[in-house]
Amino acid sequence: MRDNNRLQELYEKFQAGDRLALARIISLVENRSEGFETILHNIFPSTGRAHRVGITGPPGAGKSTLTSHIAKMFRAAGNTIGIIAVDPTSPFTGGAILGDRIRMSDIGLDSGVFIRSMATRGSLGGLAVATNEVGDVLDAFGKNIVIMETVGVGQSELDIVAAAETTIVVLVPESGDGIQTMKAGLMEIADIFVINKADREGASQLAREVEAVLAMRESPGGWTIPVLLTMAVKAEGIKEVVEAIERHKEHLKSSRLLEAKRKDRIRKRIRDIVNQRIESLIWQNEDIKRLVDEYLADSGESPDTPYTLADMVIKRLGIE
Repeated sequence: MRDNNRLQELYEKFQAGDRLALARIISLVENRSEGFETILHNIFPSTGRAHRVGITGPPGAGKSTLTSHIAKMFRAAGNTIGIIAVDPTSPFTGGAILGDRIRMSDIGLDSGVFIRSMATRGSLGGLAVATNEVGDVLDAFGKNIVIMETVGVGQSELDIVAAAETTIVVLVPESGDGIQTMKAGLMEIADIFVINKADREGASQLAREVEAVLAMRESPGGWTIPVLLTMAVKAEGIKEVVEAIERHKEHLKSSRLLEAKRKDRIRKRIRDIVNQRIESLIWQNEDIKRLVDEYLADSGESPDTPYTLADMVIKRLGIE
């Protein structure tokens, strides 16, 4: 009962706009602490108002600096901003290393901006498992722009598409040519391309190569993907990026793709929740534990393999 009262009190403070309550609820969600699903259930009706922007690309592309300037420009237009900076996991603590948050410290004192660093905790797609849910929390808190900046891990960094409505891929001249970029999978997910560090040799050439590759593809949903040049450290080209985000947002609304994207995100959320609960039920089942332990205790003498064990587990659960 005491825990229920504590959660209710926390939720009421959250609804009243308490930033400390916001931080505590995000921690509950990220750590999968008791009561986190109750909180998410309660806030869900208040979600769906924020526009979610994903910023991704290879390490060293200047994503954090770009994120900071984009947030400043949106803020100057009267928006409130939530930033989820997905950092690598510390090998010592298991938490986020916080590099991105340090680099964005100049906007962290603005009461209209809330920055949260999250650890990937082994998630190969560059997004922490709970990132989508934290996006919901920021959305329900009233942030109307939620920016998700992902850790740069190359071609596996594709699940940002499911999390964001507008995806920005940031490249630098060192990223290689347009064809190589396409092989990395990034060509397939971008709504906007940004060539950062445009003062470096090869930036214009990379932009032309990306445009040439895009010209060979069918425009997704009628949207023409812009390729923009920026120098984030000098805040140059940021206005054009923000304008492109706004144009893409309006395109999604007018084409009804925004509604479709949000439905897809909810569909994926349902699948993830069901998968997590089924997995938990399976490995908490004493019969299943005993079956696996007996197989492992055979010291390699069993004719079975992990594949036949998997078949046994499914049969034991009556799922066929």
